[in-house]
Amino acid sequence: MKVLHINAGLEKGGGLFHVVNFLTQAKKEQADFELLTLAEGPVSKAAKKRGIKTTVLGSQSRYNLTSLSKLIKFINEGNFDIVHTHGPRANLYLSLIRKRIQAKWVITVHSDPLKDFKERGLLGKAFTNLNLKALQKADGIFAITQNFADILNEKIGIDKTKICVIYNGIFFHDNSKIARKFAHPYFNIINVGRQEPLKGQDVLLKAIKKLDNPNIRVHLVGDGSKENYLKALARDLGISQQVIFHGFLTQKETSELYRKMNLAVLTSYSESFPLVLLEAADNLVPILSTSVGDIKKMIPNENYGFIAPIGDIAAISEQLDHAINTDPVALKEMAKKEKNYLSQTFSMRNQYLVITNYYRYLLKNNRSEQNGN
Repeated sequence: MKVLHINAGLEKGGGLFHVVNFLTQAKKEQADFELLTLAEGPVSKAAKKRGIKTTVLGSQSRYNLTSLSKLIKFINEGNFDIVHTHGPRANLYLSLIRKRIQAKWVITVHSDPLKDFKERGLLGKAFTNLNLKALQKADGIFAITQNFADILNEKIGIDKTKICVIYNGIFFHDNSKIARKFAHPYFNIINVGRQEPLKGQDVLLKAIKKLDNPNIRVHLVGDGSKENYLKALARDLGISQQVIFHGFLTQKETSELYRKMNLAVLTSYSESFPLVLLEAADNLVPILSTSVGDIKKMIPNENYGFIAPIGDIAAISEQLDHAINTDPVALKEMAKKEKNYLSQTFSMRNQYLVITNYYRYLLKNNRSEQNGN
């Protein structure tokens, strides 16, 4: 079975790690999988660093379609059985050439397709419609959460039989390989994510203000269109001295920062199955999240972490206060328990097996159709 994964290539967040980690696992399994990115960027660089066979198509701009004939030739001459796309741009390209390739086509839906371009006005509506049409043309779809599967079926009209639910996984490290925590005078909270409206960092800052606790420090890791707004908001709330903007950090740099963190917090309005919380848990940092996606699969009850309603500043503040006032030893034990649970349930190996089994299901059905069964 020969499989080609396609991504635009400019992703720096969870999408990058999802694709590269999955292909790294496939490489360990000696599977014949490779990557094609539409442009040179963080995804191709990370993949090449892992020794993953990678091709850069070389699109001149985000929606320059002159590369389509080149893509058709690459797929057909490469004799791929499956083409697997990630992200709206890659989905669009495949939707335009679907009838001219022999391979089966599957898509991973990493986020709510009805909200991906929500803040971009008329152009955003156009991109949303194009992506929805692409989803309807694919042979199969992986939904990162059951919530996304329900949206695809109930709101977009995609048949349930075409949808397979998977959950993100990461490579968990043995606790002996996690760098030792070091002492610090504050209760340090980390939020990792793009600074965009859906990520809800403004809600986090307002919840921190409500606590009125000068011993708290908030570390925001990431960049995005709302960075200046968030800096202004911190000033307006009078908490600038408590908020540190780190900008974009590499995974290694973020792991180093985890060494002095007491809590990892996600206050998003919409998420799939956030890798950043899996990574925090791997680094033995307890987690707090809004009730996005299938987060209760990750935090099954109060013994494993903290959950607050989406956008509810008072409730988020209350859960933060609960975490801050939890005995430090009990907080460390919570982190260990959470990691043990997640590492057994959401490993890259488990994700690889689910995805490859679905590939085989599609190819088996295809052979049955060709034989007239």
